[in-house]
Amino acid sequence: MPNKVEDFLTSSEEQEVIEAIRIAELNTSGEIRVHIEKTSKGDATNRALEVFYMLKMDNTKLQNAVLIYVAVEEKTFVIYGDKGINDVVSKNFWDSTKDIMQGHFKAGNFKQGLIDGIIKSGEQLKKYFPYHASDTNELTNEISKG
Repeated sequence: MPNKVEDFLTSSEEQEVIEAIRIAELNTSGEIRVHIEKTSKGDATNRALEVFYMLKMDNTKLQNAVLIYVAVEEKTFVIYGDKGINDVVSKNFWDSTKDIMQGHFKAGNFKQGLIDGIIKSGEQLKKYFPYHASDTNELTNEISKG
């Protein structure tokens, strides 16, 4: 894994990740965000939670937002799902998603790891939180960086 945020994804790869988020969200009221930063400065799970609130991801109506948080210097990432989604997915869902992403990351394919994590999360969101005509995109699809 690269040590710099800028080296994690090229701008065209970043656009592909954003497009994967857009497509995943077409079929669900759920929201997916990706946040990449240099370091979590400690516990990555705690930092992911801070970022989740900082990005106002806790404000979704159905508590169905998913954050994929990456700390490049520590070579670690966290998938954080809000209460609404966590209450309905199977116990091992996030671990199995993380395993798929980790396989790509270890091979240096960060874009595909993120895209596969987004697609898998989107499938679960679609299953439990299908899209309704009244749904709006509550959060931006842009990748945020720390």
